[in-house]
Amino acid sequence: MAARTISAKKPKNLGFTLHNLFAYMGRHKFLLLLVAVLVTVSSTAGLLGTYMIRPVVNNLVGGNVRTLLVGVLVAAGIFLLGVVTAYGYTQLMVRMAQKVLFDIRRDLFHHVQTLPLKFFDSNPHGDVMSYFTNDVDTVSDALNNSFAMVIQSFIQIAGTLIILYVLNWRLSLIVTLCYIVMFLYIRYSGRHSKKYYNRQQKSLGALDGYIEETVKGQKVVKVFNHESENLKTFREKNESLRKAGTGAQSYAASMVPAVVSISYVNYAIVAVLGGIMAMRGMTDVGSLASYLVFVRQAAAPINQFTQQSNFLLAALAGAERIFEVMRLPAEVDEGQITLVNASEQPDGTLRESDRPTGVWAWHTPSGKLTKLCGDVRFDHVVFGYSAKHPVLHDISLYAKPGQKIAFVGSTGAGKTTITNLINRFYDVQGGRVLYDGIDVRDIQKDALRHSLGIVLQDTHLFTGTIADNIRFGKPNATKEEIEKAARIANADSFIRRLPHGYDTMVTADGANLSQGQRQLLAIARAAVSDPPVLILDEATSSIDTRTERLIEKGMDQLMQGRTVFVIAHRLSTVRNADAIMVLEHGEIVERGTHDELLRQKGMYYRLYHGMFELT
Repeated sequence: MAARTISAKKPKNLGFTLHNLFAYMGRHKFLLLLVAVLVTVSSTAGLLGTYMIRPVVNNLVGGNVRTLLVGVLVAAGIFLLGVVTAYGYTQLMVRMAQKVLFDIRRDLFHHVQTLPLKFFDSNPHGDVMSYFTNDVDTVSDALNNSFAMVIQSFIQIAGTLIILYVLNWRLSLIVTLCYIVMFLYIRYSGRHSKKYYNRQQKSLGALDGYIEETVKGQKVVKVFNHESENLKTFREKNESLRKAGTGAQSYAASMVPAVVSISYVNYAIVAVLGGIMAMRGMTDVGSLASYLVFVRQAAAPINQFTQQSNFLLAALAGAERIFEVMRLPAEVDEGQITLVNASEQPDGTLRESDRPTGVWAWHTPSGKLTKLCGDVRFDHVVFGYSAKHPVLHDISLYAKPGQKIAFVGSTGAGKTTITNLINRFYDVQGGRVLYDGIDVRDIQKDALRHSLGIVLQDTHLFTGTIADNIRFGKPNATKEEIEKAARIANADSFIRRLPHGYDTMVTADGANLSQGQRQLLAIARAAVSDPPVLILDEATSSIDTRTERLIEKGMDQLMQGRTVFVIAHRLSTVRNADAIMVLEHGEIVERGTHDELLRQKGMYYRLYHGMFELT
């Protein structure tokens, strides 16, 4: 299934984002309910504490000391309750936020691993990393700092309006009008801010991706004196981020000054009119004092909301990117045939075994067992990474169990594409790929790939020990199996010369090892899995000629009884192949053994004698 590239330029579905975010928060309903209760109590306590100014001032004016003291103590108790509940909900909110983020990161990582390879081919690695770092961090900031404050602000705004109307409904009409003006400006500014926050998150992902690939390729950068060009490109991406960030922050930053200015005008008008009403006996002094405090505080929750809008808008932009990735369709696997251990009976039939037997069989839903032999055939295969540009044209070939098939040809001829179809990194668009007579699309992908050993041209080692990296090919491999695989790949000797032998730590994708040593470990990793089919994609491209000769015997031992597909630019490595396929422009133009092809004096002959460049 084709994966589509994420683009922040497309219109975003705010309802979809909020629905998913609230769904994650809803997984922790008890904590969420408790936070909501504590926020409500804290906000109500603040409102009631301010309302207590009215009886306190009236008692002060009336000279009733006892009632005044009771009012002060009640107000103090109310404010104390507000402080305690505020501390409680902030601590609970932190715990709930971390649980939500844990769930999002776990589900995002799990889903990304189910996406087809095309997703990673069409999205920069830095942008993919940005989903887990920058985007999740923005959601974290919002949940930790803004969510409870926004709830509190809305409660305070609603509660303040209600109390203002209770104290003086005439003056409250003016306050309501100012509230409407505030919210209209916040809505206008927020809508424009969000558009720029979306662009900011996209630009940030692109910049992260560029920095990652530049740092990773520093040797190439320095060899070709590409620093000035890299700096130019960095400035362009940085400028794009600056413009998006400036647009987002300028709109968001204007909210607070605008709200404060409107609130000052509102306060001045209400204070003058309220004073006139008090002098005319239309309201008591306590009510006016309490009313003016409420009016002065009315802007506080709005200011608080606008100050948190930066976090909220960035979080929504980040959450949209995360949830867009999470709703991408996972890699389709319609295969129903699995791989099982089997034992051969005296009459030649197969029976499924619960214990490792060294014999593997394909298990169909009907219960039929077919021995895994390693017979691979291409039947009129047509394939292209995009439907409009086919890479392979009507490819037909076969590899019988135990045969070594080599592919040679110029770069882009389709050699690696053929192996990508065997392991189902991609599925054919026409024809069939048969494995022991079974269409590979009917085999479950994990079972299919379990039967294959692959050494890629670009080696990748993981952080861990040498032994851990070899064991990657077989998680339950014993120490003896690991060392045997290393000897087959001729890696044992250099491993034992390392400071800690097989326990030597590999760091930064094997930066503490030579390219040839990394390649040897990749071969050992394939050897330890003991697969019936091997795919060697330029497996010796980074090994010098002397080392290559040293491992030939070990490789021959590894290949013995296995079907092997070899892709090589060094034609010396494919001379002993059972069949050599010469590809050009996605077609097999020649096939035969080394000697047969030399006698034909065609393309292979020219390649072998250096008369035709592979690239």
